[in-house]
Amino acid sequence: MHKLPFLKRYFVAGSQDCQHLNGNNANNLLHILENALNAGITCFQFREKGKNSLRDPDTISALAQDCQKLCAKAKVPFIINNDVALALKLNADGIHVGQSDTPVVDIIPLFKNKIIGLSCQTLAQAQLADRYPEISYLGVGPIFSTNSKEDAGNALHPDIIRQLKSAHIRKPLVAIGGISLQNIHALKATNPDGIAVISMITKAHDLSRIIPYW
Repeated sequence: MHKLPFLKRYFVAGSQDCQHLNGNNANNLLHILENALNAGITCFQFREKGKNSLRDPDTISALAQDCQKLCAKAKVPFIINNDVALALKLNADGIHVGQSDTPVVDIIPLFKNKIIGLSCQTLAQAQLADRYPEISYLGVGPIFSTNSKEDAGNALHPDIIRQLKSAHIRKPLVAIGGISLQNIHALKATNPDGIAVISMITKAHDLSRIIPYW
């Protein structure tokens, strides 16, 4: 298994994750992202998806490009969730897809020498993904119950990380879903290769207190 240090502190978000704040959601996302980059996140995934997300492709593209510029300035990988056309248009550092998104076998030829992430919920899915050297890492979750993703599914518990490691899955494992200051220590005990969060950052009052917990 190849270690990928940039996976350690992984932030996932879109404008829809800023609904709780006053003002323009897109501007709030950019403000949060810039603060998170300054605080030490190591990877960012632009996920403009679900209820209250933007619908106009040009507006989405413009926001993604602004996020990309912030990531480039901080020298942090910029990954796009599932939107193949947008990822190709912006020459993103990578793409992440779920089991019900664009099939990863169709993604691979389009993103040579790029980061490719795949969401997995079961050992069987992880074992299948392990056969493809082009897949960079596996996003495993939801570890805990979450409201950030409408299609997240049932919580898997941190032991899923131990299970996959015991089964000798070679891909780096990034845990995601419902992770908070209250449960992150239980998750860290399973030694995932990365921890991805949404609301833990978007709803944080002081990111300088949050980031060190990774």
